[in-house]
Amino acid sequence: MPRRKRVRRSESDKHNKDTSRKYEYRRGVRRLEVVDPKYQSRKVASFIGKLMVDGKKSLAERILYQAFALIEQRQKRPALEVFEQAIKNATPTVEVKPRRVGGSTYQVPVNVRDERGISLAMRWLIHSARARTGKSMVEKLANEIMDAAAGQGATIKKREETHRMAESNKAFIHYRW
Repeated sequence: MPRRKRVRRSESDKHNKDTSRKYEYRRGVRRLEVVDPKYQSRKVASFIGKLMVDGKKSLAERILYQAFALIEQRQKRPALEVFEQAIKNATPTVEVKPRRVGGSTYQVPVNVRDERGISLAMRWLIHSARARTGKSMVEKLANEIMDAAAGQGATIKKREETHRMAESNKAFIHYRW
């Protein structure tokens, strides 16, 4: 169900008794994400935004670009290709959402929209890279991206765990909304 937004009334309507205070259902406007200047990719630009801490975008860009250089050096293939493969491998297809029915909460499996799946995959990649033990964030991120592209690592484990939870709660699928 879409979120309710209150419709602002004009100054002349404020004193009009016939105008009722109704809520209107409107969808939020989706802004187009900017394209990354170096790789011309929306995913890379989005990843930089998620990697950024405290508004330090240039630092996030530097970390990602250096990680990409490290990937190209080690893998001997384009870093963008490895990155796309890592995102594809880490993207979940189902997840569980809590649903309260009659006093008890059920974990209901729901399908993941493409946008949300990619966003989750990016978030998990960054979280797993930060959790790794290593020298620098550049190396940790490069290693996590390469592992995810190869179908292993903490990010892939997280996706499989999410799928397992959805599979085990299949009995509650009829509570989906």
